[in-house]
Amino acid sequence: MASNHPVQVIAVTGGKGGIGKTNVSVNLSLALADLGRRVVLLDADLGLANVDVLLGLKPKATLVDVLDGTCELRDVLIDGPGGIRIVPAASGAARMVNLQPQEHAGLIQAFSDIGQNIDVLIVDTAAGISDSVVSFVRAAQEVLVVVCDEPTSITDAYALIKLLNRDHGMTRFRVLANMVHTPQEGRSVFAKLTKVTDRFLDVALQYVGAVPYDESVRKAVQKQKAVYEAFPRSKASIAIRGIAQKVDGWPLPANPRGHLEFFVERLVQRTGSGL
Repeated sequence: MASNHPVQVIAVTGGKGGIGKTNVSVNLSLALADLGRRVVLLDADLGLANVDVLLGLKPKATLVDVLDGTCELRDVLIDGPGGIRIVPAASGAARMVNLQPQEHAGLIQAFSDIGQNIDVLIVDTAAGISDSVVSFVRAAQEVLVVVCDEPTSITDAYALIKLLNRDHGMTRFRVLANMVHTPQEGRSVFAKLTKVTDRFLDVALQYVGAVPYDESVRKAVQKQKAVYEAFPRSKASIAIRGIAQKVDGWPLPANPRGHLEFFVERLVQRTGSGL
């Protein structure tokens, strides 16, 4: 494989907490690894890390140490289930919540050092629409907005899309409905969101699919395991597997977009070499 192969960077976000975003990030990472992809999962909830907790991992170093200059990004990578690797954030580190723009930029640029060994980077963002969330979402090539069938989830997802569209010119978003009771409910959630975006914003939303409500997810969380690993035949795992197959077919980035993004130097190299 060429040394400057592009990396698919997917930000998993949603505006609201409690919608199962981290579960989607973790299990999608595992399902993509199952398809033979080399996957790194970044816990981008910088001050309230939860990926390591969800998976029962105990990192020795975190992004705080990278920012402090005591280690390199590659030094904080830890092995997760199914062959994925995880970049853990800190838990309860107040300074991580209010990073300066140049610190966000430094973190994003630090990933260039490990680009050789990644096919897909999944970025599990924090809840809300903070500067941190916006920085990480803008630096990704694909934005996967997780919503569930609650008015607050749809409202918050719309607020996030509106901010990214009006303030940062982003026009393309993928949408995943989570914890739905029927496939029709998933479509209905998407329809509710597009009803407001079509009316007020100039954006294109694409429906990726739905993950059903499944008690296996809660049981897996209690075991500190990914549902994809603990209950591979559960409804949620089967749905995630299907979504991963779609994600695996998304086009890879071809050109830099003129602002800070993950692995941008690979895109510049490709453009310069005529690839």
